[in-house]
Amino acid sequence: MITRRLILAGAAALAFTASASADDWKAKYPELTFAVVPAENASGVTERWAPFMTYLSKELGVKVTLRIANDYAAVIEGQRAGNIHIASYGSAAFARARLTGVKSEAFANDINADGSTGYYSVFFVKASSAYKKIDDLKGKNLGLVDPNSTSGNNVPRFELDKMGIHDADAYFGKVVFTGSHENAMLALAQGTVEVAANQWTSDDDSTLAQMLTKGMLKNADGSAMKKDDFRIIHKSAPIINGPYAYNSDLPEDAKTAIAKAFFDAPAKDKAAFDRLSDGQKKGFHPATTKDWDGTIELIKFVDALRKKKAS
Repeated sequence: MITRRLILAGAAALAFTASASADDWKAKYPELTFAVVPAENASGVTERWAPFMTYLSKELGVKVTLRIANDYAAVIEGQRAGNIHIASYGSAAFARARLTGVKSEAFANDINADGSTGYYSVFFVKASSAYKKIDDLKGKNLGLVDPNSTSGNNVPRFELDKMGIHDADAYFGKVVFTGSHENAMLALAQGTVEVAANQWTSDDDSTLAQMLTKGMLKNADGSAMKKDDFRIIHKSAPIINGPYAYNSDLPEDAKTAIAKAFFDAPAKDKAAFDRLSDGQKKGFHPATTKDWDGTIELIKFVDALRKKKAS
């Protein structure tokens, strides 16, 4: 005869088995590495991301370690080698990873304050300059970010090509890769370049806005620069926000847990979540790898430009 006690015991055994199964991945992955590419100096990246790493570690039940990569290529190669388990990618870098066979799956991207999930690549100049359009900058210096940056290289070159500027290096006096979005704006502020490509979502949500808030941009007399000291002379079509992606080889239970931790973050640890974007994001949007198929076409276009120039 099946008794209530036997039914309860069986249910408990099933629950224990399911729980043990769900935790199996933790034995294989007692530590996960999360990689980001700095848009600001290393100490700023650590301050921005450390609370979120603490939150993820608590939610996942394993240590999550932050790795600040030197550039996008380091993230790509780290995921290829399996040394990076979760990564914050730019759209172009993720497309490059896919094109080169990296086993990486997108699961989320940022939701902006207005509910959108995209941003723009813009060309900034100083407002005090006479430059009002790209045509005014022939022979001047252009500051880019990184070869694998979406808003800091790939989209700018695509936009320039649409304007009839098929060879940026020939058009401008010098094209400089500054290494980060912050460095590009610093180069502009200090006069190293006359125009700089960068990412921009809104006047209050951009690398420039973050730098102005931190007082990082100064006039020659040492006074703090303001938003009105800069002018956007060209803005691209919308770009999908870059993905958060995990290594495809991770167990499915681990992937599910990681995604859930992200989506729960704004409610479970609002302070840590808000620190990521100075409170300029609303949450994480569920995403799939195919969402960035269009960016792959952009990368192929830029590669074709490079090959054409080299031939």
